Amino acid sequence: MNLTRPCSLISCCVLLVFAWLHSAAADTKHFDNLMAAAKGQTVYFNAWGGDAKINSYISWAGDIIKQRHGITLSHVKLTDTASAVSRILAEKAAGRTSDGSIDLLWVNGENFAAMKRADLLQPTPWVPHLPNWRFSDATALPAIVSDFAEPTEGKESPWGRAQLVFAYDTARVAAPPKSAAALAAFIAANPGRFTFPQPPDFIGVSFLKQMLIETTKSQPALYRHVDEADFETVTAPLWAWLDAAQPHLWRRGTAYPQNYPVLRQLLGDGEIDIAMAFNPADASASIARGELPDSVRTYIHDGGTLANVHFLAIPFNAAAPEAAQIVANFLLSPEAQIKKADSRVWGDPTVLSMPRLSAADREAFLALPRGVATLSDAALGRSLAEPHPSWVPRLEAAWQQRYASGNQPG
Repeated sequence: MNLTRPCSLISCCVLLVFAWLHSAAADTKHFDNLMAAAKGQTVYFNAWGGDAKINSYISWAGDIIKQRHGITLSHVKLTDTASAVSRILAEKAAGRTSDGSIDLLWVNGENFAAMKRADLLQPTPWVPHLPNWRFSDATALPAIVSDFAEPTEGKESPWGRAQLVFAYDTARVAAPPKSAAALAAFIAANPGRFTFPQPPDFIGVSFLKQMLIETTKSQPALYRHVDEADFETVTAPLWAWLDAAQPHLWRRGTAYPQNYPVLRQLLGDGEIDIAMAFNPADASASIARGELPDSVRTYIHDGGTLANVHFLAIPFNAAAPEAAQIVANFLLSPEAQIKKADSRVWGDPTVLSMPRLSAADREAFLALPRGVATLSDAALGRSLAEPHPSWVPRLEAAWQQRYASGNQPG
């Protein structure tokens, strides 16, 4: 029997384990140094502030971070994340390479790509060094390392998952439309009963992308840079769809809700029949708060709906980058992710991998209430990948030119 090969395999395994332990020890020491430097710092966390339940969750996290680490978390409530990116860019242009006004930023793929392109991110990868990164699995969920087809390169930490879902009141609508074609027919047959948030609102733009994916005959082009495609040809079916729908929208398409909470209120008030959100548990949480009737349910289109991961980024000139990493690490912890996944709190699906969690944490996730209007994981399994982020500004500009402020189609 030849024992040479088995022995070499054992040696390799030992070396790999030793290397892993050495790396883990190095990361632990690195993080201990971060915590020492971070104590007493204030993290200005710029995050969308348009939803009370999200604001409450961030406040909860801030209380714990203050108690455990002596870090103050100041939530700077944004109406548009792009404005924060523009501020960071202006600081760079003015030569403000340190002591920036933003320490941590809640971003989506479009804004991350813009920051990466303009060198507005921390230059050194920091996410793989977070102790709680070990609870994630990029093989099982590739979107945590590829944001709207843009490699994250360890420069933004995953925070939560999202998928576009539609909500309707079963007391008024028996069978909701589950495709772009069916929705077009519904809008024409029910004038004034449908609308969407006005772009560049994130949900409004997401709706445009959903309709574009469903209507265009050039889907592969959406996953390359927009400059590599014939924009007018690829998007022509979307504009034709919107041209036909606009006269039959809420307020005849002369006005649009500012964001999805306003859209949700229109559904709750009975002014429209269908709303949408990028959180599968949003309707359940709204029912629990009395904002929507308990007859509301959710659905996705038969061909699937947009799904993505949202992240936390640290600007290149953050005044408290050490404390920002401590905050990001806590928000990635099983404790914080379990809290956030609770539909009574936020209902944001976790980015963590169940097999990598302790038995107690897995049980805690399984014990969370699903919510009366929340679809099962199986029902949410039909998802669509986000187009390349370069399509977003072009779609926004084209929509504004055609439809904003009651512009006539064309």
